[in-house]
Amino acid sequence: MIHEIFMPALSSTMTEGKITSWVKSPGDKIAKGETVLIVESDKADMDVESFNEGILAAIVVQAGETADVGSALGLLAETEAEVEEAKQKAAKLSGGGAAAPAAAPKAAPAAAPPSFDIVVTSSPAPAAAPSGRLVASPRAKKLAKDFGVKLETLVGSGPHGRIVAEDVEAAAGKTPSAPVAAQAAAIAAAPVAAKAAAKAPAAPAAPPTPGQVVKMNTMQVAVVKNMVATLDVPIFRVSYTITTTALDKLYKQVKPKGVTMSALLAKAIAMTLQKHPLLYASYVDNGIHYNGDINIAVAVAMPDGGLITPVLKKADQQDLYSLSRSWKDLVDRARTKQLAPDEYSTGTFTISNLGMFGVDSFDAILPPGQGSIIAIGATRPTVVATADGMMGVKQQMTVNITCDHRIIYGADAANFLKDLAKLIETDAQSLTL
Repeated sequence: MIHEIFMPALSSTMTEGKITSWVKSPGDKIAKGETVLIVESDKADMDVESFNEGILAAIVVQAGETADVGSALGLLAETEAEVEEAKQKAAKLSGGGAAAPAAAPKAAPAAAPPSFDIVVTSSPAPAAAPSGRLVASPRAKKLAKDFGVKLETLVGSGPHGRIVAEDVEAAAGKTPSAPVAAQAAAIAAAPVAAKAAAKAPAAPAAPPTPGQVVKMNTMQVAVVKNMVATLDVPIFRVSYTITTTALDKLYKQVKPKGVTMSALLAKAIAMTLQKHPLLYASYVDNGIHYNGDINIAVAVAMPDGGLITPVLKKADQQDLYSLSRSWKDLVDRARTKQLAPDEYSTGTFTISNLGMFGVDSFDAILPPGQGSIIAIGATRPTVVATADGMMGVKQQMTVNITCDHRIIYGADAANFLKDLAKLIETDAQSLTL
């Protein structure tokens, strides 16, 4: 039987993806659960793993090319006898520009084809993710169950610590065959080499010449689509000036312990949102969807253009130090395009902070599917009138909130900002509790 390897839908907004690289070559034997290729979505690079054993008979879409969600990327033959047939089929698909199969028409790119023979995982991932979840290939999990090996006791030799079948076999006293071991080593080495190359200082890109049109990358195209989608949403904005003396004092105390200002602000906003569920709700057809979790998305600029919003899930339930560790991990992986889709697409409230660049104030564009986004400016020493009628200098910052006016009204936003200011100005120490 011949299986088609399809372009997966890695997010709800993804309509096409770019082939970053093929880990396997035509003629290679592929085991169930092995990585076949790496796909670049709008936000991250993802492994595409085979869900069947067989031979990679032909590649339809080459590395560096783009394909629509649901279109065939390659063909997998179960037997040697089927390889030639698969090559002929691939030639027809390539001649047609790798058209999507009838089961997955372009008009509905998010719908997965019925014979989806792949599994998608975040690439690359450590054996133990920050959440404590072990990352292992499907074949490794099956062998661990068969041999009675506990995965949590193993150190993965796969890409960036992933547990692969050979790790389980070694733990069970089974020696993998030389070809299989060499194949596993090659798979493990490829992403490591790619990461090492990414860390090497890249030659500066030549500046664009006047009149030149520079093609956008996948992430930039996704940003364009999201921004255009917001034009249909009626919004309003409210600004508020907050005195940050107490927050700045707390930051000096916790900074040596690895806490960032981004984590402090996320924690303060998450705690305030507990009292204002409408602010992290979202509009649905003729209704209001109240989200169960306070998931704080924070905008991060990407080195090669575009932006991504890593999500601090249940930020109100994490202590400040755990939140800061999670944030550092998310940012590190976001900038190397290693986030899983649920780590950048599940935000229920967004923070955009340009204060670190010295920006006094600005307005943020509302992300699709959310009710609010807050824009944070820089903290400045400001001359103000004190309660006793004298003049004094206070550290202050301006925040601007943008809201979906279909579900949130001016008083709702004003009360939220008032409570946020009260927390930061008079009860900042509670952020460490």
